[in-house]
Amino acid sequence: MTADEGGLRERKKRETRLALSQATIRLALERGLDAVSVEDIAAEANVSDRTFRNYFASKAEAVVAAHVERGQRIGEVLRERPASESLWDALVHAVVSQFEPPPDAAAQPPDYGTALQKLLAEPAVQHEVFRAHATAQDELTAAIADRAGTGTDDLYPQIVAAVVSAGLGTAMANWTRDPGRSLVVLLHEVFDVIRAGLPEPR
Repeated sequence: MTADEGGLRERKKRETRLALSQATIRLALERGLDAVSVEDIAAEANVSDRTFRNYFASKAEAVVAAHVERGQRIGEVLRERPASESLWDALVHAVVSQFEPPPDAAAQPPDYGTALQKLLAEPAVQHEVFRAHATAQDELTAAIADRAGTGTDDLYPQIVAAVVSAGLGTAMANWTRDPGRSLVVLLHEVFDVIRAGLPEPR
């Protein structure tokens, strides 16, 4: 197998994982996670039941796979940013770019936030979210270390990754409570406060 063939195969696997994750989230928000079967998810993603089980051990794992993919993409985009760009500018771009809605994105229904909170409150999902956060933060730490020219065991990339993760989590939590707000605007607000050194409120 050539490098190009290996890269194409890996990209297709990531695309399938993401499609299954998005299908799981979509159906779970509509019906509730317990009311959705693996067969339902596979049909929604236009793949076989076996394909789902090849990728995920549970529906909860599938729910958070989109977050894992997003974390991987943030690291990849950060590595691709111009070397002349400041680390913080590159980080903000890498994070925010993963949350910009496509031009044809439909508005979220009024009960979207409530349904999402309920889904994320599922004990099995919470466990997977914790694991996904850890994986995403490790990915970000490695990307920051590469850009800063340090090792991943250095405090600097670890601290920056933790701060970015906390800011992202704060923005997501606020958006979940009020999904009518722009998540992109909210992310910029959060990272502007962090960039300013967390000044005291006026």
